[in-house]
Amino acid sequence: MQMYEKRAKEPIFLRTFVAKIERMKTKLYLVRHGETTDNVRKIMQGQTQGELTETGNEQAHQLAQQLQNWKIDVFVSSDLKRSIDTCRILALPHGLDVVQTALLRERDWGSFTGQYIPDIPLNDPWPEDIESLEALKARAQQFLDFIRQNFEGKTVVAVGHGIINKAIQAVHFGKMMRDVARMSNAEIRYLELT
Repeated sequence: MQMYEKRAKEPIFLRTFVAKIERMKTKLYLVRHGETTDNVRKIMQGQTQGELTETGNEQAHQLAQQLQNWKIDVFVSSDLKRSIDTCRILALPHGLDVVQTALLRERDWGSFTGQYIPDIPLNDPWPEDIESLEALKARAQQFLDFIRQNFEGKTVVAVGHGIINKAIQAVHFGKMMRDVARMSNAEIRYLELT
């Protein structure tokens, strides 16, 4: 009789344990900002503010429609204008404010900032004022820690940039940066943080 009672209780304990784990999971949806004027002109934006194009605004509005019925607890953005503008459009149907963080800023391209990308000599030695991959990935880890510590068990939409989003995914999945596919403007990707 005691063996039977013990077995009958295990599924309840297991269900409770699994439910607790589910509540602790943080769902992170990474988004790249909408198209900017410098994206169109092929200018290395880096940590400049950037301005969404009409297409970029439309991309953000289309994604907002896709997300409008999702249960989203928090919207987080890079503190650069192109990401803030995109994130505000996404957050509007939910009536939520946007949390800004410099951790989500794009890679600091130093002397390459503002240059026409096809003219940048990427195979030559890079200037020392460019943020290193090690520093970028450390910042990506800090961002993931920030989300875990502040929004445990929440569903978070975070609007960043192409390279920092790539670094976040590389760190999260334990991959090399080159093994993470490039994100298009207003593309969304899912990461589950436990």
